[in-house]
Amino acid sequence: MKEILHDKTQHRLGLLPADRFQRSETVRDRNQTENATDGSLESLIVLQSGMQPHSSESHASRSSPSATLPPDGQEPRASRLRFERYRQKVRRSELAKGNIHATGETRSPKDRVRSSKQLVGQFLRLLIPFRRQVIWILVSVTASTLIGLLPPAGTKFIIDYGLNGQPLPPAVLQRLPSLADPKQLLLFTVIAVSILSLLKIAVHVWGRWYATKITKQIQLDLRRQVFEHAVRLPLHRVQALRSGGVASILREDGGSVGELVFGMLFNPWRAVIQLIGSLAILAWVDWRLLLGGLMLLPTVFFTHRAWINGIRPQFRVIRKQRELIDASATEAFAGMRIVRAFSRQKREAARFTTENNLMARQELYAWCWMRVVEMVWEALIPIATAGLLFYGGWRVLDGHMTVGDLMMFLVYLLMLLEPLATLAQSATQFQNSLSGLDRVLDLLEEPREMLSTPTSLYVDRHSIAGDIAFEQVSFTYPSTSLPALSDVSLKVAAGQTVALVGPSGAGKTTLSNLVARFYDPTSGRVTLDGRDLRDYDVESFRSLLGVVEQDVFLFDGTIAQNISYARREATAAEIRAAAEAANATEFIDRMTDGLQTLIGERGVRLSGGQRQRLAIARAILADPKLLILDEATSNLDTDSERLIQQSLAKLMRGRTSFVIAHRLSTIANADLIVVVEHGRISQTGTHAQLMAEGGKYRTMVEQQIRMTLGDMIPAATAEASSPQPSHVRSVAAP
Repeated sequence: MKEILHDKTQHRLGLLPADRFQRSETVRDRNQTENATDGSLESLIVLQSGMQPHSSESHASRSSPSATLPPDGQEPRASRLRFERYRQKVRRSELAKGNIHATGETRSPKDRVRSSKQLVGQFLRLLIPFRRQVIWILVSVTASTLIGLLPPAGTKFIIDYGLNGQPLPPAVLQRLPSLADPKQLLLFTVIAVSILSLLKIAVHVWGRWYATKITKQIQLDLRRQVFEHAVRLPLHRVQALRSGGVASILREDGGSVGELVFGMLFNPWRAVIQLIGSLAILAWVDWRLLLGGLMLLPTVFFTHRAWINGIRPQFRVIRKQRELIDASATEAFAGMRIVRAFSRQKREAARFTTENNLMARQELYAWCWMRVVEMVWEALIPIATAGLLFYGGWRVLDGHMTVGDLMMFLVYLLMLLEPLATLAQSATQFQNSLSGLDRVLDLLEEPREMLSTPTSLYVDRHSIAGDIAFEQVSFTYPSTSLPALSDVSLKVAAGQTVALVGPSGAGKTTLSNLVARFYDPTSGRVTLDGRDLRDYDVESFRSLLGVVEQDVFLFDGTIAQNISYARREATAAEIRAAAEAANATEFIDRMTDGLQTLIGERGVRLSGGQRQRLAIARAILADPKLLILDEATSNLDTDSERLIQQSLAKLMRGRTSFVIAHRLSTIANADLIVVVEHGRISQTGTHAQLMAEGGKYRTMVEQQIRMTLGDMIPAATAEASSPQPSHVRSVAAP
């Protein structure tokens, strides 16, 4: 560290060459990145050994991880320390079992809202549209499993009747006398086993193909449901979810639910049929050996109850961590200009690595839990087989069983133990898939915004005039206590242009949000043509809107696709006309592909002013009854603004328009200017009326003129008051 500070000082004084200083900086950045990985590889290797990985942290941290843990109210930054706290929670069964979306409220560890039985019931409801296909899957699995139970019986025929020379049962010899020859019996048995095996494979593959097809259909259907539900959540919840987090829920959680077709239906059903069939055959061979095999059944139950049930909360935490990583990575790339402007690439990479280190530790810890079950069964199956082999061999030596009976029994015993081991081992994946379903249900159970009722009205564009009125409206944003608007009353006649002015945070955007019905008032009401907006179907009402915001959002696609987003059925001529009205053809025609030019995600290949003009063209094409312009001309140069003001004047003619702006050229010609302060309306009137009246509006105008013209304005203008209202008005007017 001292060397780095010394190099920086010498470089600033011009005593250290630039190339040497750059090498010093490179070494420092590399060391920072290596330290930020938290000694990931070594940490993961010694994860379960109780040893602490060597890193750049203090000796106290390595020798006693709990000694470096911050108080419970604080979250450690290092992934190793965060994992140590996570592991302590697992040991104390303190992991939350409820909603733990990255931005949602975590429920209490004792508040388990859904049991495995409830989740299975929810999944079966998802299968209702596919019940016929499911029946065919179960039939095919049953047939292939039963066919698969027949070939092992050939072991007894070959050993007892073919090799040991015992005579076949008379009933078999009467029908197939040629089998009395041991060679014919061997050939017949091999051919029969081969045919049955091929038939079993064909039926099994057909059923598995059908199950895979339904898995994809369920994934598509569930992802569609989740997407349609998510886009209709209240706006504050959509903003809280984060785009990368939603993508994680759609991809990871929605995809894992489809896998339950195999984890809960296909594989368990096959195991159950094979289990029942094997038990029946074993009971026919020797019921005493059957009892020895059945002693393993309680092991499945107790391992599931005592061990596997603790895995699902871990899988939920891992899914939450993956969602958080996806959201952070998406956010970093979306803000790459800012990341690079502040030279934070290495810090973002270090944060990404640290979060992935934590997830890797969590996944390895869950892996250890899962392997315990597998190790139990890997040890139990050969021990049980050896014990039964000893008992069966003893019975053969005593003459109570034939060698063929014993060999057939051992084959069927393995077929009995295989489904038990499969059920025990697949239970962990089953819990993983259930955790994904649990999170999906968390999202689907969140209330949607402004649900329609049977009495909801659907707007008719031709019968709507466009009168908007606020009647004693107050509004408080969710999860806040201070009101954004208080007792606001305002009437706007159809076709009027209303300019909303005031300081930042005064409530102007909130007023426009209530007009667009992004939110409903906390008290009071907003009306359209005298009827409460809550009486209308929200999506039907929003078809009347056209919105142009300061922070323009464009989609990754062509210019034509972005303009026609407001009206997909628009013709090429209508799209071009909208672009011309917004003065956008001036730069579109200079591009090689014109309207078919790809603009990149969020329009990154366009300038700010170009993006703004495309947003205006999109609103023009929508032909709205209600128009909301939120600093719509803020990113335009003077010439473009002048041309667009003319286009906007045509667009706003005959439409009820709400304009949020600070430039005098935008607001001076408005039919009504509304001054908003501290969530209340302090002044209303035209530009001339408010300038003559004085107050906040006039102060804002004078400040803007002073900031624009500076010393060119005589001192008397800056101090102008009521004795010279006409002079002030002449200067203030555009």
